[in-house]
Amino acid sequence: MSRTVRWGVLATGGIAATFTADLLAMPDAEVVAVASRTDTSAKAFAERFGIPRAYGSWAELVADDEVDVVYVATPHSAHREAAALALEAGKHVLCEKAFTLNEREARELVELARDRGLFLMEAMWTYCNPVIRRMTELVRDGAIGEIRTVQADFGFAGDFGAEHRLRDPALGGGALLDLGVYPVSFAQLLLGEPDRVQADALLSPEGVDLNTGMLLGWDSGATALLSCSIVGHHPTAATVIGTAGRIDFPDSFFCPRRFVLHRAGAEPEEITSGPGPQGLSGMQFEAAEVMRAVRAGETESPLVPLDGSLAVMRTLDAVRERIGVRYPVDVS
Repeated sequence: MSRTVRWGVLATGGIAATFTADLLAMPDAEVVAVASRTDTSAKAFAERFGIPRAYGSWAELVADDEVDVVYVATPHSAHREAAALALEAGKHVLCEKAFTLNEREARELVELARDRGLFLMEAMWTYCNPVIRRMTELVRDGAIGEIRTVQADFGFAGDFGAEHRLRDPALGGGALLDLGVYPVSFAQLLLGEPDRVQADALLSPEGVDLNTGMLLGWDSGATALLSCSIVGHHPTAATVIGTAGRIDFPDSFFCPRRFVLHRAGAEPEEITSGPGPQGLSGMQFEAAEVMRAVRAGETESPLVPLDGSLAVMRTLDAVRERIGVRYPVDVS
């Protein structure tokens, strides 16, 4: 493959726009096509970003011979369908999180990608963030001793009526898959898949979670206290507590620019990522990892391994079982 990786963007919502803007600032990336379910939406998106080809169907995008990688930016209820379509057409795929609606759907995608020898990655940009990568290095090197507790939250209050996708079980509504995936993924980055899962939640009349608290436990004695909400404003903070210190992310732990390292007996140390390119969201780091892996002929990323994404989906499934949230696809 040439140095430039050619992208096709599948969907035209807000996250697709943010990711595309980051891609266009990268000298080794080219956005060659975009697809939506309607010509109007695809053409408007293409005109906005100067994309040469706009398709009114997903099938046309994945059939485009000039597309190397498809970025799936649909709501997560359509992730399995869209990603499978691209993989079946022989395209590498970066699929937004939550990876799918449940572990069964995620496993089907992983098996398909592995069978076809194609690259597949969940778009967990947090794992590719340089500040998060530095944090994991410090933890691995024993900077705070053995991890005992992870705390993380992600929540905001919005005016989501009964007709909104976040209230619709068929669309994977609720706080957990939209926001809770971040604290769960953060905890499992550090501790792996939990041995025990407890949870409680406030549910909407439609049966999706509005406010959820989770307690994960490991046989090592480590615990994670996690929460997510679409009815309360949270600090979106995280703390990793060890036997010899702690690491604090005061805000935006999912795309951080800094954290504070507290070593036992030492002054706090603030660690930052530097200014970085102006105007970029942070999604460029996951895009760079995809392009590195695809050029190298790898079929998955060591930063966002597929088995790790499956493990997170199993935890999210377990949380939903504890709080009584079911989606129609769960019974198929």
